Amino acid sequence: MQTQDSPMIFIVEDNSIYNKLIASHLRSNNFKRIESFLSGEECLKNLHKKPDIVIQDYLLNGINGLEVLKETKKKNPDTEFIFISAQDSIEVAVDTIRHGASDYVVKNQFAFKKLIDKIHDLRNTQKPKHQNKYFKWT
Repeated sequence: MQTQDSPMIFIVEDNSIYNKLIASHLRSNNFKRIESFLSGEECLKNLHKKPDIVIQDYLLNGINGLEVLKETKKKNPDTEFIFISAQDSIEVAVDTIRHGASDYVVKNQFAFKKLIDKIHDLRNTQKPKHQNKYFKWT
């Protein structure tokens, strides 16, 4: 994750209204660097922007969220993923985490608060990891 105050966050959600709601909620919580995509293919075309976090739906038109995760991790292994989906299935959640997602949030009345909490958790756990990357024992 970049050390800037606001991480680069990609939102991948094919429901344009829900996509805008997520982006608006993130902006209202002082996250400024946000890019929204309506498909996994659009997201993959923009990986050169090196997102720190990808918030995405599991079921997307075209390639699904798991495929976006796999392709992104090949190019940007440090990118963190938070799935947000109406799929209230433990099997789906476990599958995404097994493939490298940081978390899985079910779309409900608490989803937006959970997203903010998860982003803060990721930022707090990632900073020491990247700071220690350059520390050398003498």
